[in-house]
Amino acid sequence: MEQHYRTDLALENCEQLQDDDALAGVDVRVEEDEENEITVTWVEITNEEGAASMGKPVGNYITLECAAMQASEPEVHEAISRALASKLAQLHPLKDDATILVVGLGNWQVTPDALGPQVCEKMLVTRHLGEVIPEELHGRVRAVSALRPGVMGITGIETAEILLGVAQRIKPDVIIAVDALAARRTSRINTTIQISDTGINPGAGLGNKRTPINRASMGVHCIGIGVPTVVDAATLVSDAMRNVLDDLNEHERDTLIRENIAPELEGLFVTPKTIDAVIARLATIIANALNQALHPGVTAADVHRYLS
Repeated sequence: MEQHYRTDLALENCEQLQDDDALAGVDVRVEEDEENEITVTWVEITNEEGAASMGKPVGNYITLECAAMQASEPEVHEAISRALASKLAQLHPLKDDATILVVGLGNWQVTPDALGPQVCEKMLVTRHLGEVIPEELHGRVRAVSALRPGVMGITGIETAEILLGVAQRIKPDVIIAVDALAARRTSRINTTIQISDTGINPGAGLGNKRTPINRASMGVHCIGIGVPTVVDAATLVSDAMRNVLDDLNEHERDTLIRENIAPELEGLFVTPKTIDAVIARLATIIANALNQALHPGVTAADVHRYLS
């Protein structure tokens, strides 16, 4: 797919293709939770034709959207966590004795990129407990590990190299990688969670070339979870010029912006000023969902008690 903007969201690639009438090999299903105003869109790329059109591997991409995700609304956040846990279970059912490695990708020193590391801080990790696990949790938890590998600029090591070494040692049944993403539409910044059974490409939305975290590179099944926390600055200009250039379609407008203005904005990404508080909320939403999905019978109250 010829991409005129940077995005990690399959849903946004799908929207562009809908405009182009080129959705062969792609199935789309939409669910609405009207009470909590959560929209779930399941995009399934079913063959190589769809993969070529979408610019993404064959597989499933589930997007949860809710405007209240970034606000301080605990009851809605709990509903989002439950919905996310449910979709994770559908995406990749786990055996009771499964071993899971949760990986928080990103740079904890840069707030918009700190989502993954903050999720790891809130995980109920249990692999090390073995026989000393509290009696009331017997049969209710799986073996879960959490890792914050950092970024190449800090470690000098490709993230995939670190993860491969760890995976070969602890032999997880599945790796779940959490990362910050880039979006095309400003309305999706901090209001959208994408999960995928094809893994994740660290930094792809920002134009960085890194080894993908997927079955091919890791040797085990990989699930990617991400939230768009930044938007390409050229996208903001394009959105702002929408009314001024209303006689052009989206493709023509994006091309005009990128050929004449984007060179001055190359490499510039924008995030909201409230990002510090929002990242903490998003990390809690995702960690609560993972704790529910990975540990059968464990409630949010249990997690709070054991992590306090």
